[in-house]
Order: sequence, then structure tokens, then C-alpha cells
Amino acid sequence: MTALPAQPVVLEVNTRVWLREAQRRTGRPVGLGDVPKDAWDEVTPHGVDAVWLMGVWERSPKGRDIALGDASLRAAFDRAVPGIAEEDIAGSPYCVRSYRADAMLGGHEGLTAARAELDRRGVGLLLDYVPNHVAPDSPWVAEHPEYFVRGTEDDLRRDPAAFLDTGAAVLARGRDPFFPPWPDVVQLNAFEPRLREATADLLTRIGRVCDGVRCDMAMLLMNDVFARTWGQCVGAAPREDFWSTVVSAVRGRHPGMIFVAEAYWGLEWALQQQGFDFCYDKRLYDRLLHESPESVRHHLAADEEYQRRLVRFLENHDEPRAARTLHPAKERAAAIVIATLPGATMWHEGQFTARRTHVPVFLDRRPDEPADADLRAFHERLLAQVHKSGMRGGRWRLLDLEGWPDNPSHRDLVAWCWSGPAGRFLVVVNLSGHRSQARVRLPWGELATGETWLTDILDGSGYRRAGSELTGPGLFVDLDAWAAHVLAVEPARD
Repeated sequence: MTALPAQPVVLEVNTRVWLREAQRRTGRPVGLGDVPKDAWDEVTPHGVDAVWLMGVWERSPKGRDIALGDASLRAAFDRAVPGIAEEDIAGSPYCVRSYRADAMLGGHEGLTAARAELDRRGVGLLLDYVPNHVAPDSPWVAEHPEYFVRGTEDDLRRDPAAFLDTGAAVLARGRDPFFPPWPDVVQLNAFEPRLREATADLLTRIGRVCDGVRCDMAMLLMNDVFARTWGQCVGAAPREDFWSTVVSAVRGRHPGMIFVAEAYWGLEWALQQQGFDFCYDKRLYDRLLHESPESVRHHLAADEEYQRRLVRFLENHDEPRAARTLHPAKERAAAIVIATLPGATMWHEGQFTARRTHVPVFLDRRPDEPADADLRAFHERLLAQVHKSGMRGGRWRLLDLEGWPDNPSHRDLVAWCWSGPAGRFLVVVNLSGHRSQARVRLPWGELATGETWLTDILDGSGYRRAGSELTGPGLFVDLDAWAAHVLAVEPARD
């Protein structure tokens, strides 16, 4: 097992697409045990602490058939990859038949070899877990109908899209409370004690082959959410929440296993209290893309310990590609924000090279797109230099910015600092399309009596300033549109 840092940097990889492209380069079949060194190098640049191999488990043939018969899905597949063939449609990785590594990807031996390769590089491995539902051909459906939300023949007649007749029982199809049921999955019963035990056992087995799990739509299993979704079908909620029960059981067997929650609806803090190490920070994503710098700053005013257990990101397999949604300069500014905040950070394979096509997870092929070498160099330098600096091993603090009556542009800047064993660091980012100025007062009073040297760790530029200025009126910053300073702050040496 690779021990992950307290605030890991994670790269998500669409496993089937990635292996397909490795096969094109080598001219031979490539499973997880056959990945060439250069392909591993590309997904483990310096500064990446863990790789999330998305979609390694055995997918459902029945689920794939349902997808192939869905005209709207087929249209979406063809928009993403024009002329996509049926053999390139693997089915959904979130319609899991079995938590066995897919034989097409090299099976258990291939997954074991991949983990060993990552471990040699000092990089951890994350895998998926889908707690809310399983595929209709999962062995659990026939062997353990007690694990599922049950319906009646009347339910089936009244709403055939929401229920499935297995021949032995009527079971509910999976759903979340805001959308129609998903036709390709069967709903597990989060209130059922035997399902909780089985989940803990299954996660314990998964924990033997990885360092952590990303739990899909984790909030759906919370007692209050589940009760609102399923009401009279499931009876009264147990005293203890699903995740509190399951995570504590798994941690008794795998104390170091990492749990990451895909979380929405403002439930991040509650899921942290129920045992998750990290929860998605979708709210920051939305604010960076669609709201004002002041909105971002307001979000970052939350307690530091809470923020250290969030996952910051600009894209993942559920979101549009950043290169399509963000101007290149804005994307760089937002990337600096993500990379230098407290918490885990998540990046998506292809994000660094400006891929623009959002590929549905059902597919194992994507269109060819030209790589942006400059953008890749920027991201790899950013991750490497932040990692090398050690800044995120210290304490973080959001800073105030001051402007002038005739110049309110300071409102478009955000600033924070780090201090700890690795030194002192200051980050200031212009989150606007125009030049902005401000003064930012540094909180280190011990600098006041001497000269201070500021070094930008991204481009190497340096500035000499009086400490009394930095701790008094504050450092004057003047940044072009979408520009940033990532500064190491230290006493000047004569």
C-alpha cells in the first residue's frame, strides 16, 4: 500500500480509453499488466500522488444491451465520436455486474500488476465503488433479493419503468430523488442491515487491491436522503447512518483506506462526519466557472479543516472538458487556484493537453485531438512546483485585499498564504478578464524589520520588498487579466 499524503493530488484516467490508445501505439493488445512505461509516465507526472483508474470492474452485458437500445444515448455517443461502432460501446462502468477486474482489461492479475507499477513510482491507486445500485445481472439480484428495495405487482403495473420483475421478486430500479429511474440498474436498500454488512465485506475485498475508493453519488445512501427518496417502500431509518456503519467496519480491517465521496446538494460536511476523508467540492467548481471572484472568496471563507477534506477540480468524467468551457487564460488561473488551495485536488487525463470532447463513459474510444504542448507544460510545471515547494504541508489562511475608492478592481482578486516547515508562500490570482490592482497585507509580523525576497515558483521571477511594506500597508499587486503570483516569501540575503 502507498501511503497517500494528507491532501493528495489525484489524476482520473478513463481506463478503457487509455488502454485502447496504448494499444494503438504499441500495435498489440494492452491490458493493465502490459502498459508501456511512457503511458504510465504520462499519467504520473511529478506531483501526482494517486491515479484513479475509472471503470476497471466487470460491466453488465444486460446494461449494455439497454444502452444500445436507447436512441438518445446512441445519438450522444455519435455526437461525441462520429461513426462510433457497436464494438466501441462497452456499457456503463456504473452499471457493475461484478467487482472483479474486467478480463478484457487483464483481470485480477493485470490490476495487481498496475498497482505494483504505481507503487514503484510512489503513486497510490483509487478505484470506483457504486453503493446505490447494481446491474440487473449482478449475482446479488438472484442470490440476495433481501438486499434490494422491494416492490409489488401493483407497483409494477402502475409504473413499469420504475420496477423490475426478476421472476422471483419485484425490485425497484435505481434512482436519485430528482430524476426518473435509471433503466439499467437495480436499487439497493440502504436501510437493510444485511446489505450494510455485505457492502462492508465487499469494500474490504476491494481494499486489498487499491489504496482507496471513490464512492459514486455517496449522498444517496444517507438516511435522510434515502428516506425521502423511497419513503414507505423501506420503512423507518436505522439509528446509525449507512456510511457511519460501513466505513467504520471497513476501517477496522483497512485503517489506511481512503474514502472519497462524490457529493452534491450541500451535504459535504455531513458526509465528512460519517467517515469520508474527502468530498467533491462541486460548489467551488460552479463558482469558478460561472460566478464572481467575490463568490469564490466567500466560499473559501469556510473553516480550514473542513476545506482540507474537500476535492477541488475543474473537470472529471461527469463534467464538460475545461478546454471547452473556459478561455485558456481563465483555465490557467483556475488551475492555479485549484492547485494551491487546501484539500485534495483532482485532475482528468486529457485536461493537461486541452482535450475538448466530453466522452460518454459507455465508450472505449474517443476522437483524435491535437495536444496543446504549452498547456501540458504549464500544468506539469504547476503540479511539480507546488509539490516541490511543500507549501501544502503548512497552515493555510485566506487573506483580505484592499483597494482604492476610484479603483474597485481588488474585488476581482483572491489571495491566500501558507506557512509551515517548508516556509512561507503567498498566492494571488486575478479571476477577471481585465487588469486588477490591490494591496495584500501579509500576516507575518516578524518580517517587518528587514528586507524580504519574493520568488515566483512558477516562472522564477523575483522581487525585493521592505518587510514593513508587506506587513503594514501591504504588498502592492498589479496583475494582468487571469494572471497570478505564486510566491515564496523569505528574508532577503545580502
